[in-house]
Amino acid sequence: MTLSHRLWSDNRDLADDALAHPFIQQLGNGSLDREIFAGYVAQDAFFLESFARAYALALARSNDTPTLIALAGLIAGVADELNLHNSYAARWGIDMAGVEPSPATLAYTDFLLATAATSDLGVILAAMTPCMRLYAWLGTSLDADKAGQYAEWVQTYADPDFGDLASQLEGLLDQHADDRAAVAMAYRRAMRLEVQFFESAISG
Repeated sequence: MTLSHRLWSDNRDLADDALAHPFIQQLGNGSLDREIFAGYVAQDAFFLESFARAYALALARSNDTPTLIALAGLIAGVADELNLHNSYAARWGIDMAGVEPSPATLAYTDFLLATAATSDLGVILAAMTPCMRLYAWLGTSLDADKAGQYAEWVQTYADPDFGDLASQLEGLLDQHADDRAAVAMAYRRAMRLEVQFFESAISG
């Protein structure tokens, strides 16, 4: 078993918590309040900008050309996600300007950026991989036909192309990270922050 697969397996309890969370369940059956989703989209756009910056810091630490190219492609994937969020904003009248990040959003972005600024490449990748793998898993675990107005969200993360991006990031993790406590801790903390992010979307 690869390191990335073992880390995912070791943290499956938190992935299950995310899937069972009312935010994801209501999104998946189309019953989620639109105002809650609008708030989530704005917070997630703020998060994604920090996620792209963390990728850029990881890219700066890369010491081989294939890793540099792979990380550049992953940054482009974040741009595609931001375009989706901007599309929601335009269609649903979501104000994306001057977003005030929630405590849960700040906790996650501060963790990512601090890790990217101070840690080695393996730990950075361990902190970033859970977001990608979790969203790909959530997308394939939900049924777009039942998601109603949120079908596009489900389809985006269920798309094999998004799954390929998650797999690319896992491949980089396997290449650059060692099986050590700092890597495992970064991965699990990111997974916990994902669940807290969904909780914040519901509770405000």
